[in-house]
Order: sequence, then C-alpha cells, then structure tokens
Amino acid sequence: MSIKEIDKNFDIVSENEDGLKYYNIPCEPFDIYGVIYEEAISRFVRMPSSVANEISSSVSALNTNTAGGRIKFSTDSERVSISVKYSSLTSVSHMSVLGSSGFILLEERENKTVFVYSYMPNYYCNDKEDATENGYTVTKQVNDGKLRNYILYFPNYNDVVELKIGLDENAVVGHGKKYADKNPVLYYGSSITQGGCASRADNTYTALISKWTNVDFINYGFSGSAVGEIKMAEYLASIDCSVFVYDYDFNAPTPEFLEQTHLPFYRAYREKRPNTPILIISNPDTDENFMDAKERFNVIKKTYDTLIKEGDKNVYLINGKQLYGRDCRENCTVDGTHPNDLGFYKMAKRIMRTIAKLL
Repeated sequence: MSIKEIDKNFDIVSENEDGLKYYNIPCEPFDIYGVIYEEAISRFVRMPSSVANEISSSVSALNTNTAGGRIKFSTDSERVSISVKYSSLTSVSHMSVLGSSGFILLEERENKTVFVYSYMPNYYCNDKEDATENGYTVTKQVNDGKLRNYILYFPNYNDVVELKIGLDENAVVGHGKKYADKNPVLYYGSSITQGGCASRADNTYTALISKWTNVDFINYGFSGSAVGEIKMAEYLASIDCSVFVYDYDFNAPTPEFLEQTHLPFYRAYREKRPNTPILIISNPDTDENFMDAKERFNVIKKTYDTLIKEGDKNVYLINGKQLYGRDCRENCTVDGTHPNDLGFYKMAKRIMRTIAKLL
C-alpha cells in the first residue's frame, strides 16, 4: 500500500480541467523574471546558451536549471492549472522532488506574500499519465473569483521545456504586481546560491531577500561549477544591477585556486562596473570543515583588504561564519554543507541587513 492511499494529503490531484484556457508561456500579459525562453533549444534558460557554452560545459548544462525564474500575473480565475514538460526529472538524493522540480504559487498582497499551492510531479506514482519523465499537469482551485496578484516560482534544479498556465475561460488576466523601480540584485555562486537544498523554490536566501525588499533578482548559482572564470565576470558585468553578490568560494577546489582567481575575478567585473556595490560572501560551512573554511576566508579577506587600501568604497564583506548565527547551527543544513529552509532563512536575514542598506 502506498503512502498516498493511506494519507490523501500526499496525493497530487488534478481536478476537472473542463472550461480552462491554457496560455503558452512566454506570452502576454505574463511577466517573466530570472529566465528567458530560448527558441533555438526550445526551453527556458538563465543566460543565453551562447554565453554559457563559452564558459564551461557544466555551466552550459546547469544553465537550463531554472533557478530564480518567476512569472507574475493577475487574475480572478477560480482555478490555476499548470502543464509542464521537462526533458527529464531531476533526482537529488537530499532534496525532495518539490524542492528540485516543483513550481510554487504565491499570492502577492500589498505588504506580504501568501502561500497558495505547490505544483509537483507525484513521486509515489508510476502511472505514466499522472507523472511521466516528460512532465505533468495539475489543476487547483485557488480563488473565490476576486482579482488577485500571483507569482509562480520555477524549479531550482530542473529544466523546463514547456510551461502552460491554465485559467478559467472567462477569467480576467493581467500583469502582476510590479517590483520596486530598481535594477535587480545579481547573484553568482555555488549550489547554495542555486538553491540546494531548499524544500521550495521560494525558500532560498535569494528569493527571501527579494520578497522582503520587493526587488527583482537574477540567480546565477551553478552547483559545483562556479569557479570564477574571467568570461563569467565579463558577462555578469554586462548586466545592469543594483547590487552584485558573489560567493563562489565553495566551488573553488582549493584555497590556492581561490587565491588565484578571487581578486582577478573582482577586477574583471569592477573594470566594467566601477560604481556597482559589490558584496563578497564566504561560505557558511565553517563547522564541519573548520580549517579549510578559515584558509578560504583569509583569501577572501585579503581581496577585501586590498580593495579597501586601493580606495574602493563600494565593496562589502560578510564572513560566512556569521550566516547561521549561534542558535541551532546544527539544524541549518541537510548534510553539513547545503542549507535547509532554516539555514536559508538565517542566511537571508543576515545578508538582507547589508543589501537593504545598499538598496
């Protein structure tokens, strides 16, 4: 007997879809943030494939992971359905299928966001019609007919080949709630930046800071693949942003490699963006790998001290050791490395203090 037969709350139910009109995304009036749809390869990507291909094969592969992607819209539809196609379903041993591959729908009100629904493939079901390797369709009644603003978060660790949003045929559909009139916050880093291992796409530290500030963001976290390439720095410098955050410390294979790349990466970015506030963060994994973390932070601190001495007044530093705070540090990760929701929340609270000042 499966768990969904015992507890119906674990079943993913697709309700009656009669009377729904499906919108093939991208299309008006749905506003897309954090990802683009690339016709040439028929899927959503975070940066142009031509750029990702030049940086590395692993960045190219992870570029189709839709981390940080969002869609904003407004509607009075009583039902919201999504129909998703993947090339394959990502399986991560220490993340749920919702965390790696699910979509999250929130309602945006004047001063807060409210959870509405989690759309995900049914992990427990082998019925091809219900959850295939190519995607799924789920419909949910979410509204009582009032015009509401929604934001739909894309998966952090899955590609999305096709996305359709289904609404009642006669529903009003419009643009969603706008972000503050500022350039986005730009993030570059490791699997932690990408969102491993949050239980939901909107629980990453990058997403939480965006919720709290109402400022758009771009997530260029690349699991195991952010190693400070100069081409990456030059591409990032081509993007208008309010703040640039980089924390690729984790992916540098050794402290020596980090020392060889950290300052040159900064200089390549700063050469093209002389006035952008830059926030440098070291990794939070300071308990399990104490000596390595100490060496890495010394490298990063050396970069920071050098820049301050040179007169750069728009560079800021956060020691990763501060990110989880003192209380419940042992409960902040799933494996000693990747944050859970508590870890991401604590990271967001600390990083937010600096970013809010810069914004």
